[in-house]
Amino acid sequence: MSPRDGLRPLIALPCRFSESASALRYRAEVTARALAEAVWRGGGEPFMMHPAAPEDVASRLARCDGVLLPGGGDLHPRHYGVADEHETLYDVDDDQDDFDVAVARHALGAGLPLLAVCRGLQVVNAVLGGTLRQHMEPDHRHHVHPVTVTSGTLLAKITGGGDLTASCYHHQAAETLGTGLTAVARAADGTVEAVELDGPRGWFLGVQWHPEDTAASDPAQQAVFTELVEASRPA
Repeated sequence: MSPRDGLRPLIALPCRFSESASALRYRAEVTARALAEAVWRGGGEPFMMHPAAPEDVASRLARCDGVLLPGGGDLHPRHYGVADEHETLYDVDDDQDDFDVAVARHALGAGLPLLAVCRGLQVVNAVLGGTLRQHMEPDHRHHVHPVTVTSGTLLAKITGGGDLTASCYHHQAAETLGTGLTAVARAADGTVEAVELDGPRGWFLGVQWHPEDTAASDPAQQAVFTELVEASRPA
């Protein structure tokens, strides 16, 4: 019997830097409570990961069963080959960028189950050679809208098929998709809302919206996290 038998799959969840947190006196590293709770409800153990030493990501993730790459501030455009910075860019942090890029690159290369949410999807797209639209007009901040899901996809299987109601908070989106990525859901304005990977690279799903916002009350949104956990169970 393996010592891992009976344990919740360990899901790495990189923290986000925050200049303040009400319960702490100084700068903080934070994770959205809704994300941690969604992983927990799905049967996983959320493992909050300190965003440092990107060169050691492979050894640090060796103990983990899956990865949830969350939302956050904007990715610096240099990561997708653009020199100019749009005036609306916010919360850009080189340490955060370098860590998230390293996590995405390792998870994809190792076939580690990976759920990428909002900024997470954008990081994966950049890692695979795609580009981002630096600013959308109108943006999708505080925006709830229907999303059309392509039938026969992993996302359709997870959520039961049909359109979804997505809770969004972003002003950037995928422009050109990275190598191997396919759009599997779109908003009415054409924005790519979900992507999957071609070929047998391990379990992967990227969503541009925030499924954690409504996962406690919407089974289709919770299913996204539950399926990550199930895909992460050791064989």
